[in-house]
Amino acid sequence: MDSPMGFGIVGLGMIAEYHAQAICALRQARLVGACSRTKAKADTFCTKYGGQPYDNFDDFLTNKELQVVCVTTPAGNHLETALKAMRKGKHVIIEKPLEVTTARCDELIRTAKECHVVLAGIFQTRFNDGPLLMKKAIEQGRFGKLTLCDAQVKWHRSQEYYDETPWHARSGGGALMNQAIHAIDLLQWFSGPVDSVSGEIATLGHEHLQVEDTGIAALRFKNGALGIIETTMAAYPGFPRRIEICGTKGSAILEEQDIVSWQFDEERPEDEEIRKRYEGRKEASPGSLDIDAYGREFTDVIEAITQHREPMVSGEEARKAVAIIDAMSRSATERHPVIVD
Repeated sequence: MDSPMGFGIVGLGMIAEYHAQAICALRQARLVGACSRTKAKADTFCTKYGGQPYDNFDDFLTNKELQVVCVTTPAGNHLETALKAMRKGKHVIIEKPLEVTTARCDELIRTAKECHVVLAGIFQTRFNDGPLLMKKAIEQGRFGKLTLCDAQVKWHRSQEYYDETPWHARSGGGALMNQAIHAIDLLQWFSGPVDSVSGEIATLGHEHLQVEDTGIAALRFKNGALGIIETTMAAYPGFPRRIEICGTKGSAILEEQDIVSWQFDEERPEDEEIRKRYEGRKEASPGSLDIDAYGREFTDVIEAITQHREPMVSGEEARKAVAIIDAMSRSATERHPVIVD
């Protein structure tokens, strides 16, 4: 690629800062524009990161240097924004979740194919070293037959967090869709497709909340393994996200992005080095984000565009976690196990 690819961001909340920092750190990318409903916010953002500020999305899309649009608006607003960008020929990266229902995800996926543009969902946790090592070992068969695969997201969000960000209640997703979705994505990425879900959801630790702050599910994977998802935003003081993968020949545990247990019946020379790599590492705060991981995902999207291939987290891939959460909610409402769509 001769010149950096032109990126723009729409929706300038907290998560947009991570996108901008990752874009600005890449030699293959540059920020050419940012759009907010508030002109002052767009001006401040572009003064900090560069690019042209916009307070009108249609004007933003006319920027001739704009090739990739990062959608960082509240989740329930992703569809209309992304559709308009794709129909203008722009490639699109959507912050998690891709959308809040599988039907809305499907419309995004269908439109990307019709418009011949790349659609990617943000699951930057797949690009960290710990998850990549787990995925590689599973693909190599080192775990043997997978038996029990669990994800725990026990964080703490204050009442003020929800009072000050009421879009959580309007965007169509609570603790599952907005916080636990990264762990759910990693769990299904590691363990394979989920066949069925038996779920329960509740609002236990916060007042005046229209969405769940707690949820659990029992899973049956298509490969026969069983699993558990545990999620709450009401566990003081909050604990690292934890994913446990157990099999007949090995087991491993991931806390946030660090491997805290790595055990196999057939040891390899690299195993001790992997264990030592994570010993004594400073524990990340629960839910902390990694700018470098965003950069690696954006690099993959740029390469997907230039190489005319699907990105690692395509629209279809990003849809999978949404489908599991949708099944959990349906199971809780309908009071029976639900097959994952």
